[in-house]
Amino acid sequence: MKITFVTSNIDKVKEINQLVNDDIKITQKNIDYPEIQANIEKVARKGVNWCYEKLTEPLFIEDSGLFIKSLNNFPGPFSSYVFDKIGNKGILDLLANEENRSAYFLSIIAYKDKNHLKLFKGKTEGEIGKERRGKHGFGYDPVFIPKSSNKTFGEMDREEKNNYSHRKKAFKKFSKFLSSKNI
Repeated sequence: MKITFVTSNIDKVKEINQLVNDDIKITQKNIDYPEIQANIEKVARKGVNWCYEKLTEPLFIEDSGLFIKSLNNFPGPFSSYVFDKIGNKGILDLLANEENRSAYFLSIIAYKDKNHLKLFKGKTEGEIGKERRGKHGFGYDPVFIPKSSNKTFGEMDREEKNNYSHRKKAFKKFSKFLSSKNI
């Protein structure tokens, strides 16, 4: 089965490609779709519908965010924008005097074909470290430490990160759906 992954983020494509089994072929298309200012589920639903109208083929998108509890779940749905503006240094500065550093990553995979619109959610609890560590991954990976680990995602290779990954959790549910529907 062939499915299009609409994303401009090549690192997400690499992570997803490590998770697929042999009977799923993923192709990437880089299409800028409008992102509404809303929660991640609404952003994903709107984005996948917009992309499907343009491509009219089975496709999925993945939207994710970092939610820092002491910052009222900021940056949340604005994670990409915030990362572009202040990066990991800015996040660490915002938490400089904060003891509660708990956070989580949330991933939503939105799938659309002519008969289905489905959302699949994955969540990884953890905390924000006190410094950037590691050279792997992308985005907030060098500051996020998943629960049950003392390493940041940035210190983990892709395979180790996938043991904790919010994206893997969402993709696992998505794969199960694809298998059960025999799409």
